[in-house]
Amino acid sequence: MEQFLQGTLTLFGSGTTISIFFLGLIGGMLFGAIPGVNMLTLGAVLLPFTASMSAENAIMLFSVIYCAGVFGGAITAILFNIPGAPENAPTCLDGYPMTLKGQAGKAIGAAVSCSAIGGTVSALVMMLATGVVASFAVRTFGPPEIFALIVFGLTVSVSIGAKTLWKGWLSVLAGLMIAAVGTDPIGGVPRFANGSIFGLEYHSYYLTAGIHFIPLILGFFAVAEVLGQAIAIAKGERQRPKASLAFPTIAEFIALRWTIVRSVFIGLFAGILPGIGATLAAFLGYSQAKQWSKHPENFGKGELEGVVAPETANNAATGAAMIPLLALGLPGGALTAMIMGIFQIHGMEPGPLIFVTSGDLVWVTFAAMFWANLLIIGLGWLQTKTVVHILKVPFRWLAPGILVLAIIGSYALRNLFVDVWIMFAAGVAGYLLRSTGYSAAGVVLGVILGGIGESAFAKSMQLMDYRIVEFFERPVSALLLGASVVMLVVSVVSEWRNGQVNRVVPE
Repeated sequence: MEQFLQGTLTLFGSGTTISIFFLGLIGGMLFGAIPGVNMLTLGAVLLPFTASMSAENAIMLFSVIYCAGVFGGAITAILFNIPGAPENAPTCLDGYPMTLKGQAGKAIGAAVSCSAIGGTVSALVMMLATGVVASFAVRTFGPPEIFALIVFGLTVSVSIGAKTLWKGWLSVLAGLMIAAVGTDPIGGVPRFANGSIFGLEYHSYYLTAGIHFIPLILGFFAVAEVLGQAIAIAKGERQRPKASLAFPTIAEFIALRWTIVRSVFIGLFAGILPGIGATLAAFLGYSQAKQWSKHPENFGKGELEGVVAPETANNAATGAAMIPLLALGLPGGALTAMIMGIFQIHGMEPGPLIFVTSGDLVWVTFAAMFWANLLIIGLGWLQTKTVVHILKVPFRWLAPGILVLAIIGSYALRNLFVDVWIMFAAGVAGYLLRSTGYSAAGVVLGVILGGIGESAFAKSMQLMDYRIVEFFERPVSALLLGASVVMLVVSVVSEWRNGQVNRVVPE
């Protein structure tokens, strides 16, 4: 407790540190809420300037950006069906339908409150158990276990946003195929970067780097939403969202208490594992909420639980992702890798000795993340009161702005114009997926986890001397793969019992 208080005093002990703290908090929320950019964009811009800052201020700034950025992406997901980051994609599924029903304020209020709950709990866990939890995770989870966890995550999340189980599986498999475009992780051999389509030869040097998921997300959600709204306006069918500031009641939060608790544990578990992080946490949180709900048929139609679950889980992953970074020097994602770079810029190496050599610095980080998550409630409420009124702007004025931001965001990622074309192609595909009952969120999940899963599988095979049976000789991977099979069988049986299986009738 004394160390935490000392870290808090350092954090708010001068006007400079307070200014940096609120710069990170407001900047992370704003960049998270602007379609086409995210907290990584802000981090990339600010990273060179950290060399001239003190180590405490630099690491504190990025820690706060991390917490605020994960929440900020929920704003556009709820208001415009455009996730600010991959971990906010499941929030679209019920957040935007709530906006269409005039419940935007309630959806954002739930996202604000549950983001703060998930993030605060993860910050407390980070303070109390960093060394123990990180050591256990690294001893237990190697590449085989990571691969098995990804298989399990795909299995339980496969039906998110799809009308049937089979359309969900086809969506995820499409994402896995897109993830295969690029370079083989073992031999470095280009895949799908050249060939022929309908007899036309093509070759793209740029495709050897793979298809990044950010242009796909912008296409599937931002461009597809603009296209869908334009078609609806042309048909006279567009339902104009209503601006609302009615926040959820205490009774509604109490009714969802077990969803919040479950999502916190899911976020902590996913965040601790390097390379998994908030994206899988959000999808797992949503899928488990739907599975345990008494009314799963309401999901995707504006269910408050569908906003609470992913936003609690993805923010719970933020503090947990710092645990392997600080205790073992293993970054769990892009922004934590930037934080590790800041440590190294200032002559420090994250790992067990960091608590001995730079204990004060570590506790400043803990305090910054704790207070950032608490202050999200107040600043998120103020942001909601202003952002919700954007819904009053006519869509014919909003649409060009959304498209411009999406184009800038997709191009700025790698400075490749091919990413802009990919975004527009994904926009058309996203509209078709949505109108035919397939899942854009499932495709995104397949793309993101496909690359991580393939890398983990390749490392596993090398580790196990290409004995695939060893997956079932390792307790944790065997348990996860076994659970995946059980979940698959249960979902197929459930689909069959509900009479939703698509049968092909011979002519």
